[in-house]
Amino acid sequence: MKNIILFADPGIDDSIAIMYALLSPDIKVLGIVSSYGNVRKEQATDIIAYLLKLAGRTDVPIIGGSNTPSSGKIPTYYPEIHGKDGLGPIRPPDNFSGEFTNFSTLYTIIEENDDVTIVDVGRNTSLASLYVLGEDIAKKVKEFYIMGGAFFVPGNVTPSAEANFYGDPIASELVVKKLDNLYIAPLNVTNKAIITLEQIKTIQEMTDNPLVQIMDDVMTYYINAYKKLVPGINGAPLHDVVTLSLMVNPDMGKTIRREVEVLTSGLGQGTSIADFRVSSKPAEKNINIFLKIDYQMFVEDFIKVMTGKKR
Repeated sequence: MKNIILFADPGIDDSIAIMYALLSPDIKVLGIVSSYGNVRKEQATDIIAYLLKLAGRTDVPIIGGSNTPSSGKIPTYYPEIHGKDGLGPIRPPDNFSGEFTNFSTLYTIIEENDDVTIVDVGRNTSLASLYVLGEDIAKKVKEFYIMGGAFFVPGNVTPSAEANFYGDPIASELVVKKLDNLYIAPLNVTNKAIITLEQIKTIQEMTDNPLVQIMDDVMTYYINAYKKLVPGINGAPLHDVVTLSLMVNPDMGKTIRREVEVLTSGLGQGTSIADFRVSSKPAEKNINIFLKIDYQMFVEDFIKVMTGKKR
């Protein structure tokens, strides 16, 4: 069982990652940090609260994260991919709004629980803040899993930069330099974690869970957005879900231990760099970059978790 604090900025793939975390028998969600990213923080908070209500898990605290990147620049949002409200065509009911607790709740959760894993599938601003505001508390976290970066493949925001690292490269650079026991799931791996609408409908036929029953509308929107970006694709990659799946199923992926640098300015802003030459040395800290995944194992794990059959 993994005790996790999930940092997210829903967003469709973040939302499905939240569903996966709540439904997985191998994960105990201690809290969810809501931040800007794919949508404004207020919208992200409403989506998280809505998903927790559908799951019957309103006991999970929502923790208020960052509103803007470290640079103070106005964030760029992506309604063409995630929808105006962040969940495709679906929006929380009228007069429904989520409430979050103070950021300091993070410290209490980490202090009161053993072997906490932090998973960050959004911009890294809030995670960097955890370190800046409490370096000692960060050392009490067992491990960190983040979705971000791109190695050997183009970026999805610029020719070389992935969205999470591009959104706040200053925070991402701090995270890859300061944190230990860090596992990075980059685009070269997450791009392969494609789920089709047919697989979603198969999942829905196997369970009447209200959390799962909204997935077809959400994924239809998401897949249609991806078809415009990647002609010929038959589904959409669940970047954030595969990060959680790799955490639970370490045998599903292969990693290499290398130092990572994130460029913070200029044309290369958000670009992730590592030395993969044969002569290069492993990172001094335990920094691991996923290079491969077993796609079939991911699909099987996803279906079993979402249907409640993984017992």
